[in-house]
Amino acid sequence: MTSELGVGRPTKRRPGAAVGGLPVADSRPVLDRSDDGGDAVLGVRCTACRYPAAQTGIPWCPACYAPVAPERFAVTGTAWSSTVVAIRVGQRRPPFGLAYLDLDDGPRVLVHLAEPAVVPIGTRLRITGTDDGDLVASA
Repeated sequence: MTSELGVGRPTKRRPGAAVGGLPVADSRPVLDRSDDGGDAVLGVRCTACRYPAAQTGIPWCPACYAPVAPERFAVTGTAWSSTVVAIRVGQRRPPFGLAYLDLDDGPRVLVHLAEPAVVPIGTRLRITGTDDGDLVASA
């Protein structure tokens, strides 16, 4: 007799529309490209504690649960940490670089680096575009 782990049990995970389940919200930050060169990362800022979040469509502050208002954040910031990934992840072929970027006026976001290299902490980076929905930054 074989048992399949988790079959028939309730789960908090939704399989997503790709495999016939409910659609799952994409939590990746969104880059808004405008014609006048005023690119921005879209998000929200808490109306009470001013906490920034690089997500749209969330109804309350993740820190204090107060209401939030839409916000546009800068596309520049400093590297908080970075690494080079040496294994295949989804459709991404190694090596590729990742970094956490502290935006100048907002939250910390995960970005793909234009070059597969570790950047020193504090390096100034600029978000230059997107690749398959992920933010891409370079020095």
